[in-house]
Amino acid sequence: MTTTTPQLPFDRPGVLDIAPLYAELRERTPVCAVRTATGDPAWLVTGHAECRALFADPRLGRSHPDPERASRVSGSAILGGPMMGDPETEREQHAVMRKLLTPAFSARRMLRLRAHVDELVARSLDALAAAGPPADLHEYLALPVPILVICELLGVPYEDRTRFRAWSEGAGRLDDREVAQQSLQALVGYVHGLVARKREEPGEDVLSDLAASGPEHDWQSAALAAALLFAGHETTVTRIDVGTVLLLQHPEHWAALAADPAPVPDTVEEILRLAAPGGSGLPRYAHADVEVGGVTIRTGDCVVLAPAAANRDPGAFTDPERFDPGREDARAHLSFGHGPRYCIGASLARVELQAVFTALPARFPGLRLDRPVEDLPLRADLLTGGLDALPVTWS
Repeated sequence: MTTTTPQLPFDRPGVLDIAPLYAELRERTPVCAVRTATGDPAWLVTGHAECRALFADPRLGRSHPDPERASRVSGSAILGGPMMGDPETEREQHAVMRKLLTPAFSARRMLRLRAHVDELVARSLDALAAAGPPADLHEYLALPVPILVICELLGVPYEDRTRFRAWSEGAGRLDDREVAQQSLQALVGYVHGLVARKREEPGEDVLSDLAASGPEHDWQSAALAAALLFAGHETTVTRIDVGTVLLLQHPEHWAALAADPAPVPDTVEEILRLAAPGGSGLPRYAHADVEVGGVTIRTGDCVVLAPAAANRDPGAFTDPERFDPGREDARAHLSFGHGPRYCIGASLARVELQAVFTALPARFPGLRLDRPVEDLPLRADLLTGGLDALPVTWS
C-alpha cells in the first residue's frame, strides 16, 4: 500500500486499463491528497459518489482568485490550470455560453445531423476498404470523421484541418507549457478571423451564431469556439480508437453488433464508461470550503476529478471491470460530467459513436487488430491521450 503522497500521472498497464493505484486509493480514501504532474498539491477524487457530487457543486469552478499561484495539473494550455476570472464572472460567462450553444446541440439539430454523419462514416469505411487489408483505422476512420463533423457544425473550412489539428494537438501538450500556450493562441487567433468573416457571410453553423452576438464579443466567441473545436474532435477520435480496441478484445460483442445493430446505444455507453484514452483528470478550484469524503477542501485548493476511476467504482457499478454492454447501470458513468456543467457536446459524441459502431462491425465483421494489443501505446504527452495509429486487418 502507498504510504507517501502519490504523484500524478500514475502508471497504467495498457490501452484498456487505468492505473491500478486508482482502485487502491479509492478503497482507502475516495478524496486523497496528491501531487500533480507539475509537483503542486491537489485533491484527487476517485469515488463515484464524491466525483458526481463535486461535478455539480457550485462551490467548485475553473477560476482561481490568484491564478499565477494556483496549483497546476500539467503544462497543457487547456485544463492544465485555472482559467482567468473570478467565481462571479465565471458563472456569468458559463450561463452566456450555454445560452449561445444550446440551439446548436439541440435534439432537433442532432437528429438532422445523424443521417449526414452516417454518410461520412460510410465514405470513410470505403476509404479504409480501399487502403487494405491491412490498414490504419485511426487514419481512415477515427481521425477524419470527427474532424469533418465538427468542421461542418462550427463552420470551419475542412481544408484547414492540418493547421488547426496541429494547433489543437499543441494546445493539449502536457509536457511543454510554452508550446501549449503558443498553440492555443494561434488556434484562437485563427478562429477569431473566421468569426469576423461569418459576420459578413453567415451560414447555418455555430460560428455564425456566435458572430451574431456582436463584434465586441469576438475574442470571447473565438476562445469558446476554439475550445469546442478542440474538444469536439479530439475526445471523439480517441473514443473511436479505444472503443474499437475494446470491442475487438470481446469478439462475441463484435459479432453481435455485426449481426444486429440494436445493442449499439448500450454498447456506446459501456465504451464511454470503460474507455479512458487520457489519464490526467479534470481540474477544479474550490471557491469556498467544501466537506466531502471525510476531508475538508479549503478555498483555493485544486481538485482533480477522475471520471475514469469513478466509472470503475464497485460502489456504483456491478463488476465494474467487466465489459458488459447490457448492464443497467452503464448510463450512470461520469464521462461527460454531471450537473450544470454536463458536457454540452455529449449528444454529438453519441451520434458519432453510434454511427461508427453501427457501420464498422456490419461492414467488417472479420475485423481484428494487426498487432498485439499490448503493442498499442497510448500517447502520454497529450491531454486527451489516444493512439497515433490503429493497425487493423480483416478477412
